[in-house]
Amino acid sequence: MSELLTQTEFWQYLSIPVIAALIGWTTNWLAIKMTFYPLEFVGKKPIWGWQGIIPSKARKMAAISVDATIAKIGTVQEIFEQIDPKLLAAHIIETVEPRTEEYVDELMLEEYPTFWENLPASARNMVYDRVRRSTPQLVDNLVEDVTVNIEDLLDIKGMVIERLAADKRLLNRIFLECGEVEFRFIVNSGLYFGFLFGLVQMTVWYFYQAWWVLPFFGLLVGFATNWIALNVIFRPLHPTKVGPVTLQGLFLKRQQEVAESFCHIVTHEILTVGNIINAILNGPNGERARNMVKKHIKQLVDETAGMGKALTQMAFGPTGFATLKNRVGDKAIELSQTSFTNPMFVRDRAQAVESIMRERMIALSSDEFQDLLRPCFQEDEIKLILVGAFLGFLAGTAQFVFVFGNSMF
Repeated sequence: MSELLTQTEFWQYLSIPVIAALIGWTTNWLAIKMTFYPLEFVGKKPIWGWQGIIPSKARKMAAISVDATIAKIGTVQEIFEQIDPKLLAAHIIETVEPRTEEYVDELMLEEYPTFWENLPASARNMVYDRVRRSTPQLVDNLVEDVTVNIEDLLDIKGMVIERLAADKRLLNRIFLECGEVEFRFIVNSGLYFGFLFGLVQMTVWYFYQAWWVLPFFGLLVGFATNWIALNVIFRPLHPTKVGPVTLQGLFLKRQQEVAESFCHIVTHEILTVGNIINAILNGPNGERARNMVKKHIKQLVDETAGMGKALTQMAFGPTGFATLKNRVGDKAIELSQTSFTNPMFVRDRAQAVESIMRERMIALSSDEFQDLLRPCFQEDEIKLILVGAFLGFLAGTAQFVFVFGNSMF
């Protein structure tokens, strides 16, 4: 081989680190995309196709995320206390009170229309007034009862897992927003590391042009750029001083920023007041919660009916009166699930929960904190690295054949 390169050879050699950089960037970009997309399996199961690693294991990833964060930064009791049961009761009363007559009319006209329509207006007004006067104490008692039993009534872990497993896009968003800086680094680092590997590759190729050199280095670039990037994000785990420089995993250095992003999403889109109330009433212990509501409602109906007990018994009969109490209880449960649509109230309570969660999350140790993002790479991480290596090998082979005009055979 001549010591002086022709112009064509010069550009061919120069293309080696450039192509290596592109291989590194492309394989890292693809690794991130394959981690999160597609949301559903595309191809022919079981092996001919792909589904994003996170969506394909949505329930498991959601459980890991909950165990790594919410389980460590707030108990059920603490989260419910931040919502503030007293404010919760006040909001329910404020929502229901102006529509008391509407709700009473709706129930009575549905169950006993003839009786209610023929009842004198003065008698109906007495019912409205009794319900209106009794509601605040009833709601206070009910909320107090729920608060005392909240640990048994609310399964926060199950609630969050169900929500994230059902909404893979939201699950992806948590990881993508919390690790936005790190994912961008992974993609861009492929360019830098790939170029450095390419310089080594170019030097080796100059002195030794065996057919396997370019494919092998392509494989190495695809493998190593992924592996290095993933380790730089999480290692060193703790701040480590090397000369004048302090090193620590990129993700770990952003603990406060990540905590703010994660806690905002969780409290404003998952642990909302409405979702918590629905989880209490429809969760594993929902039947107990419903009976609790009906127990308190029963007292209201008995007191209201007591104003004209003889008339009530004549109008409804014992069976009808029991049916009425059940219907009132069902209506109360329905109102409990639909009373939290006021954006200001929901946002205010979300901010209160967010505050305590963020404070606790910032205080987590590096070992605990890395568990928020690390699992999304650990799941099938080797597959991503091997895909990168395979694509690098193909790119190196193409470079050998098309750039340098050689034949593999």
